[in-house]
Amino acid sequence: MSRTLVQPVGQKRLTNVAVVRLKKHGNRFEIACYKNKVLSWRSGVEKDLDEVLQSHIVYSNVAKGVLAKSKDLKAAFGMDDQTKICLEILEKGELQVAGKERESQLSNQFRDIATIVMQKTINPETQRPYTISMIERLMHEIHFAVDPHSNSKKQALDVIRELQKHFPIKRSPMRLRLTLPQDKYDSLAEKLSEWKAVILSKDESGSQISVVCEIDPGMFRDCDALVRNLQGRSEILAISVHGEGDIHADDVSSSSQETSTSTEVVQQLTDKMQKPTFVSEPTSDLKQCTTCDAVVGDAKQYREHFKSDWHKHNLKRKTRQLPPLSAEECAADVELTDSKKDLSEYSF
Repeated sequence: MSRTLVQPVGQKRLTNVAVVRLKKHGNRFEIACYKNKVLSWRSGVEKDLDEVLQSHIVYSNVAKGVLAKSKDLKAAFGMDDQTKICLEILEKGELQVAGKERESQLSNQFRDIATIVMQKTINPETQRPYTISMIERLMHEIHFAVDPHSNSKKQALDVIRELQKHFPIKRSPMRLRLTLPQDKYDSLAEKLSEWKAVILSKDESGSQISVVCEIDPGMFRDCDALVRNLQGRSEILAISVHGEGDIHADDVSSSSQETSTSTEVVQQLTDKMQKPTFVSEPTSDLKQCTTCDAVVGDAKQYREHFKSDWHKHNLKRKTRQLPPLSAEECAADVELTDSKKDLSEYSF
């Protein structure tokens, strides 16, 4: 008796794929794509559809290789053109990723957002940018959650507006060069004063006047439109101006004020370190770190503690035969060290 091999013709199995899923008209439709290509397509980097899709076929379940029925496609999309349906799913569908991969993507995007915030903001007292670690800490304090479907720059601007409600932080100004006829300057000066812009220099050349100023980025479009209406032109010299870089003779007075402000910050951090801390006695279920002289929790927390900056900082102190610091004192000590480095860097 002969045996025949029965192979299901409605199944096509694929491996190592990124699945994009769209639920429509009560049915689930999926397409099989190459990994890391979906985001490139959506951002406009990748233009070739064949480089994104593994096949121009719509599935109801990619993992099992089950193809979508033609009648379901017509009911949901009003057509059975597989390529056009794949394009719609690719644009509107949800990319399926594993838990660890999603966590890694969110962590990287959180870091990107914090970097953008750091580049676009300054401390209004010192005119210096905050450190990336401080920005991340402030973002955690306002309970910011990353939206994977939104642009990082847009989310960074939202974070800045939210941080301004609770902390001393502001957008770093833009530096512009505005060139226009001299008889139009009075109209420009009135608006610059209204926008609280800082005029750095004015140069007259024939019938033209050139003004270098620093202005809030939110006012750039209005300023550019005004200069165009006044038959002038605007040029961006710096997108974000921080209080760092070369020091000129004209900046001596302002720099001295910033130095005194930084000194006050160092003094505040010193006072914070001198506050007494109390360490509770360990219980039988909790572990104690002898290096940090503190109770750190159960076995899992004990292992994680050895990877922390707090423990590493106390190890360095132990090699120098210095007493251990608590977690709060450690953070304050690190901030104090950074502030002293900033003072030595900007002093003259």
